[in-house]
Amino acid sequence: MGSEKIVLIGGPSTGKSSIIEVLTRRRYQCMPEVSREVTRRAKENGIDQLFLSDPLKFSELLLEGRINQFKAADTLSSKHVFIDRGIPDVTAYMDHFEQNYPKFFSDANQKYTYDKVFILPIWDEIYTTDGERFEGIDLAINIQKALRKTYQDLGYTLIEVPKTDVNRRVDFILAHL
Repeated sequence: MGSEKIVLIGGPSTGKSSIIEVLTRRRYQCMPEVSREVTRRAKENGIDQLFLSDPLKFSELLLEGRINQFKAADTLSSKHVFIDRGIPDVTAYMDHFEQNYPKFFSDANQKYTYDKVFILPIWDEIYTTDGERFEGIDLAINIQKALRKTYQDLGYTLIEVPKTDVNRRVDFILAHL
């Protein structure tokens, strides 16, 4: 059946990538955030923010990438695989921005399910923006609410990761497996 799929969710700049980096250093199987790669590829093709200029295309590429990650996790022999953002994140963002999307987006949320979901809270002290992250803190808070609602509506129990240093956050996650 593959590895147990553990997804890390949360608004922008909540520490997901930092946790993935530490888990990777500790030799756990991890899969990085897909959206940064999609955004970088679009920029290479002259599109500054694909999410803003063509949100449906951006979201289709994200969904495809996240489904590919999910399927790849099924081929791994490790006990756990940690994934930076999950398939339902796509519809959470689309719903938040009031974008229409085809039924196969919602179908994917039902077809591909995760074993555990950890949510990282918005944390002002670590919040930053960069070349791939355009969201301000107020938007990040609203996205966080959309993510929480989407995952809970799908029946997931969210495990909230405390605001502490990254190694303690990783220890918290590992203790809850």
